[in-house]
Amino acid sequence: MNTTRARLQRSTGIAATLALTLGLAACGGGDGDDTPGSADGVTVADIDAVLESDEEVTIEYWTWVPDIQDTVDLFEETYPHITVNVTNAGQSADQYTKLQNAVKAGSGAPDVAQIEYFALPQFALSEAVVPLSEVGLGDLEGEYAASAWDQVSVSGAQYGFPQDTGPMVMFYREDILADLGVEVPETWDDFVEVARAIKADNPDNYITSIDPGDAGGVDSLIWQAGGRPFSVDGTTVGVDFTDEGTQQWTELYDTLVQEELVDVTAGWNDAFWRSFADGKYAMWLTGAWAPGSIRNNIPTSEGLWRAAPMPTYEAGTPMNAENGGSAITVMQQSDKKAAALAFARWMTTSPEAVLSQSQAGLFPATTGIMEDPEFLGTEDPFFGNQKTNEVFVEASQSVSSGWQYLPFQVYANSVFGDTAGQALSNATPLADGLQTWQDEAVSYGAGQGFTMAD
Repeated sequence: MNTTRARLQRSTGIAATLALTLGLAACGGGDGDDTPGSADGVTVADIDAVLESDEEVTIEYWTWVPDIQDTVDLFEETYPHITVNVTNAGQSADQYTKLQNAVKAGSGAPDVAQIEYFALPQFALSEAVVPLSEVGLGDLEGEYAASAWDQVSVSGAQYGFPQDTGPMVMFYREDILADLGVEVPETWDDFVEVARAIKADNPDNYITSIDPGDAGGVDSLIWQAGGRPFSVDGTTVGVDFTDEGTQQWTELYDTLVQEELVDVTAGWNDAFWRSFADGKYAMWLTGAWAPGSIRNNIPTSEGLWRAAPMPTYEAGTPMNAENGGSAITVMQQSDKKAAALAFARWMTTSPEAVLSQSQAGLFPATTGIMEDPEFLGTEDPFFGNQKTNEVFVEASQSVSSGWQYLPFQVYANSVFGDTAGQALSNATPLADGLQTWQDEAVSYGAGQGFTMAD
């Protein structure tokens, strides 16, 4: 099951509860040292010692991942003196509202929280989460995929352990392409031609869909095109959708939308899954976490699916993006930081923990697993016994660097549907829709006290 994309759909009404102001930086810590951002002097030695100790400790962990208790059970079997209470505090914006309220109140936060990469900057800026460098864990870069490490990095510091990633992949119905006699598209030009062939064969069918309320999906497509519309340097923030990569994406999708080659409609509902099951959609461009979602929602399509790299804008030049993913963070309010950090580190570096979470639907961020021959060689019967992990790891390795999220990305995503999403719905120029989204984001950021770059 997808655990990092389904909950990104429209989150109206969250603007007020998730407003991030610079004043929050003064109340980041809720315990111990009064210094903002303090980690209570915890060191790597303390983290290692808590695992060897017999002292009973209980920590609270907020996450929404289904079946994550199986992984937690493995930890408690190995370290029986540490109890981890798992709470599903809601998905995405629901959890972040509760976390933000706890930060403002100075109490009520868990010891450990799962936070998606796009939302992490807001909690880093408010000094609500522990920077790894402050506890001697800033040198773990080699443990994780480069794109994952980049996404836990905010203004040069790392604010969590990469838990999972979502390198973009093109999932496609092999039977549909075979019936049409077309090849798997390698470039976006090929993709458009395949889309036209599908439409010519049946005007009611599409190559894929795009959700006009899903900001995260559009962000990923812009990233994959080489766009870098967001920039953050401390409290100086830039939003600019006129860069070359973003324009490359708008030109492509203006063609796809205006020729009605993609279906502009909400995703993650019954109609969405029926469209795949019935062959109305031939492809799904999404993160490597998707196989579980496909299996669970359209089990009758077993054997029909395959995975392939994302199309490229230039033949032979792979450039990819992330679509989803999250970090395990330790909250500054925790008075059990050593145990919390030990648990979070174990969850993302222990091979048995990472493999357990992959069985729960997460694609790993840990390089050790992605390099493991057994992991790479696993055949997936649902995908015609394809070694899909080989495709996913290659997709991860081709993710381009330099992408940044806004420190108020949660708010920006919440207004996407009423701004840029309208251009998708109305088949009007996407550049105009993105400009409206940009204007809204700039206005909001300035109102929150950020310095908005020209």
